[in-house]
Amino acid sequence: MALKLSTGLRDDMLDTNPFRTSLDASRLKIYSGAAPASADDAEGTELVDIGSAHVDTHCHFLAAAVAGVISKDANVWSGVAGATGTASYFRLVVNTDTGVLSTTEIRLQGTIGTSGADLNMSSVSIVSGATQTIDTFDLTMPAS
Repeated sequence: MALKLSTGLRDDMLDTNPFRTSLDASRLKIYSGAAPASADDAEGTELVDIGSAHVDTHCHFLAAAVAGVISKDANVWSGVAGATGTASYFRLVVNTDTGVLSTTEIRLQGTIGTSGADLNMSSVSIVSGATQTIDTFDLTMPAS
């Protein structure tokens, strides 16, 4: 597992906001191909843009972390795939993220797999036009 925080997210957390505030009301984007070396790098090939059934269509987290873990809220997170491919990494991004190289965009990047990844899915095969749903999503802040 290899969560990567963009420079913009680290700066936002250190200067202004806690993690939950920085990425609450974000979008979960799933990509194919090799993950960029840094969350500051430009995005790759987007397969699906995940939002929430919540009224504002953004992904939200529970109000409180427990034992260093913050989880997605109870709303359904889903999206219709715009391309076919094998999911390999994700980014949580704010709605205004342009996807280009940036040290100011607020992004969290992680791996995708069927087990042992930052985001585990039942299948990493994404088919264009199919709805992809994220049932559980937990982020753990390392203890050391």
